[in-house]
Amino acid sequence: MLDLTQKPYYLNQDQIDYVQNKVSQMTLDEKIGQLFFVIGQDKDTVDLPAFIRKYQPGGMMYRPDSAEKIKDEVKHIQSATKIPLFFAANLESGGNGIVTEGTWFGMPLQMAATDDTTSAFKLGEVAGNEARQVGVNMSFAPIVDIDNNFRNPIMNTRTFGSNQSKVIQMSSAQTKGLQKSDIIPVIKHFPGDGVDERDQHLLSSINSLSADDWMTSYGQIYHHFIEAGIPSIMIAHIMQPAWERRLQPGIEDKDLRPASSSKLLIDGLLRDQLNFNGLTITDATPMLGYNTTLPRSEVLPATINAGIDMILFNKNIDEDYAYIKEAIQNHTLPMSRVDTAVTRILGTKLSQGVMDIEETSLKTPASQLNLNKAEHLRWADEVAKKSVTLVKDRDRLLPVTPAKYPRIRLVVLGDSDDGGFKEGGHVANAFQKGLEDQGFEVSLFDQNKLDFHEVFEEGVSDLQKKFDLALYIANVETASNQTTTRLNWVHLMAADAPWYLQSIPTVFISTANPYHLFDLPRVSTFINAYTGNQSNIDAVLRKISGQEPFVGKSPVDPFCGDLTAKL
Repeated sequence: MLDLTQKPYYLNQDQIDYVQNKVSQMTLDEKIGQLFFVIGQDKDTVDLPAFIRKYQPGGMMYRPDSAEKIKDEVKHIQSATKIPLFFAANLESGGNGIVTEGTWFGMPLQMAATDDTTSAFKLGEVAGNEARQVGVNMSFAPIVDIDNNFRNPIMNTRTFGSNQSKVIQMSSAQTKGLQKSDIIPVIKHFPGDGVDERDQHLLSSINSLSADDWMTSYGQIYHHFIEAGIPSIMIAHIMQPAWERRLQPGIEDKDLRPASSSKLLIDGLLRDQLNFNGLTITDATPMLGYNTTLPRSEVLPATINAGIDMILFNKNIDEDYAYIKEAIQNHTLPMSRVDTAVTRILGTKLSQGVMDIEETSLKTPASQLNLNKAEHLRWADEVAKKSVTLVKDRDRLLPVTPAKYPRIRLVVLGDSDDGGFKEGGHVANAFQKGLEDQGFEVSLFDQNKLDFHEVFEEGVSDLQKKFDLALYIANVETASNQTTTRLNWVHLMAADAPWYLQSIPTVFISTANPYHLFDLPRVSTFINAYTGNQSNIDAVLRKISGQEPFVGKSPVDPFCGDLTAKL
């Protein structure tokens, strides 16, 4: 029996009566609508009031767009709905998660590298402040996953690292920063990403820890947040076979499910074992990790039956709503289960201030936008100064100055928009300009216009006539729907790889993935900057030139367990 007087709701009797009366008076279509967290709609292509009247969704998630446009869309939608919506965004690394003018503050792993929870708090504060102004009231963050596998292509810099205590400390601070602006935090991705080396966007990935090992790692993280009253948890398309087998001995392999459709992992583990009473929302359901387990007509009702309250995103929205309605009508999905989910949704909206018993929306967009960019960028600069990490400088190549190395060959890897939902930082021009401003002569290696004489015929002495130091910048960002975040050399002869690094000074800087020593273990000097924003680029340039010290502390093992990388 759902008790709304308890954590994380703490509703009084008047509020509980309001929720119960509201649920009892809602039509079936209204209840089905509340179960869906739909894709953010564009006012330029959709009649927003008509959309809301037809589908009556419980929530909507937007991707980044201009601040004024998002604000206007939220305002029109909230004005048209009977029940105020959750408006969510991926506020993982700053206000840029919702508005294109927002501050790209920094990736979570960068916050961890400062070894200062104030950085994570500021991340939450900046993201929350900028998002709140356009009407967003919910954050699909913090990420509380553990970066256990350096090959994982989707977690990486999105996590606070491989130490669960640091994950708890940093994500708790980020939560408080978000809540300062009345943003509802949704921690993710239960039952825990970062073990498998694959991406749940492309298949149902697996958290393969034993039940006991899971409980002493991921379980402790979720226990901490549940005890602290976290209002909502995002459920991933990730399997945890050990706990399903513990809860149902003898379960056949074919019956194992990702958490997003597993009653064992939600009602059994999350609710019964960990005592979570709050709102559960799936990760995006267009993912292959969700749709390849069961037919969509079956997996959508199975999600609600599992104990999950809201379905994130839709494919064909009319079809998806019809699947839920049909399951209710044929009793595959009990009405009592739907009512419990809707009660949790409304209870969360009431307890978190999205609505009140007078039925007024308390979270309207700001009348005048003030993204406070100058102060937020100053805070980002402070974090960059504390986070950039010198992993090794074996041959003491640093500092890099025009007196020592007047001519620099600059090689930039990655730096593309390929891959889903990337932050979009491009670093080549900024690094080249910064180096030239310091007095270096910079030649940028062009992977698209190879000098075949250089690639096939030139030796060390030929290259030494062209440059004194090779500076590699890897901006290989973590992104969804890609199978790796590894170095991908030009396929013709690995033409951009530093075959000469034992003869010509070579410095390697990563502005994203901290694990590139796995692919280039013999490089002499390796630096991790974690985020490809301007604050970090400026900090790197100051540090490699000796203007300020390196003070960042690695939150992961950048050597990837490879002895040769430490040489």
